[in-house]
Parts: sequence; structure tokens; C-alpha cells
Amino acid sequence: MKTILETDREFICDIQAPCFRDLTPEEAEFIRAGKTQVLFRKGDNLTKQGAFTSYILFIIHGLARQYLESDSTKTFNLRVIKPGDFLGLSAVFHENIFGYSSSALTDCQAFLIEKEALAKVIKQNGLFGFSLIKRYCEQNNIYLNMIRSLNYKQMYGRLAEILLYMDSFKDDNPEIFQLLSRKDLADFAGISTESTVKLLKSFEKDGLIELHDKDIVLKNHETLAEISLRG
Repeated sequence: MKTILETDREFICDIQAPCFRDLTPEEAEFIRAGKTQVLFRKGDNLTKQGAFTSYILFIIHGLARQYLESDSTKTFNLRVIKPGDFLGLSAVFHENIFGYSSSALTDCQAFLIEKEALAKVIKQNGLFGFSLIKRYCEQNNIYLNMIRSLNYKQMYGRLAEILLYMDSFKDDNPEIFQLLSRKDLADFAGISTESTVKLLKSFEKDGLIELHDKDIVLKNHETLAEISLRG
């Protein structure tokens, strides 16, 4: 992790994300005074599950992988973090620790915003607070859908769902599949790496996808969506 100063070429001049536009000039200045801009290199940890946090991360550039760690070496991937997403938002409302880990899939730039500064602005600006609560609820819905998928879908349905999810990032990030290993895909779907490899080959044989080394090209979105829906 590298701190980016205003004199650095990588510096991004201001808070320009839509959610921050609800702030008054005084509140925006208050947030600016309590933030630090940092650069995470590909592979760096942005958050560590169980670690104490006094700040919230706001991603302004790059992609990251959010995941849960078990007591063993097993992990479960939750979602891809993209520009405009927060990490550690629950620490504002509840715990003082990160509930998950995250690592950079690409070089990432982020604002580290002091938790107490963000909490103060939320309390006094209802519109800004509403937008953050809405984001928080959207994240919870993602997690509920994942639980539903793990409990009710078979391996084919889970993998089809993950392929469609990853493909949704391709317009802005054409290399998305190349940033992920087969184990990463398996950890998103909650199945073994061996099963993931076999299912991908089966999908390719059926003409649903094309495999080009690490890259995956979806050829039949409609059928994959049906497989995902049927589970």
C-alpha cells in the first residue's frame, strides 16, 4: 500500500462520486480533511477479516475480490469490488472490525475515510445517509442471493450464475476472467476447483462458452441463464 500525495501523478483531485454530491460544501471539506488516498498494488490486501478498522475504504479505481476466510485455508468469494464501492461500511453502524477480507485483482486506488468523520456526516445529512443505507441493503441482498444459491442450486446452476455475473463486468473490464484463476471461480460458486474445470469443459462442449486459456467467452447467455435459474 502506498500513500498518494497531492504532488503525485496518481493523485485524483477530489471526491467526485455521485454519492458524495449529496454533501454540503462544508461536509465535503470535512470528509476531505479526514481522508487519505492510497494505492494498492495487484495482490495486496485491502482489508483483513477480523482486523480492527478505524476507517472505511472507498474504491476510486481498479477491481478487488471480497471473500470470507475459514479457520482452514478454504475461502468463499462474495463479490467483485468495483469503483464506487465501499469496503468496511458496516464498521460505521456496528462492529469495529472487518467482517471479510479483500485483495486487489488489479492496481487499486482508494480513499481511506475516517470512520468517525463519515458517521458524523451520516447523522447530520439524511440524504447522504439514505444513499449509504441503500448501498448497504443492496449488498445484503447480494449475500442473501448467494446463500439461496448455495442452498438450493446444484453445481451447474451455481457456476452458470457466476459466469453470468463475471461477464457483466466485461464491458468496462474485458480482462475480468483473465484476472481470476479457476480456483477463484470455484470459490465464487462454492464448489471444488476440479469440478469447476470439468463443468467449464462441459459448457464448452455444449457450445455455451469458449475457453481461451484463462479467458472465457460466453456464447449462449440465454441457456446459461436458464441453467442458473433452474439450478
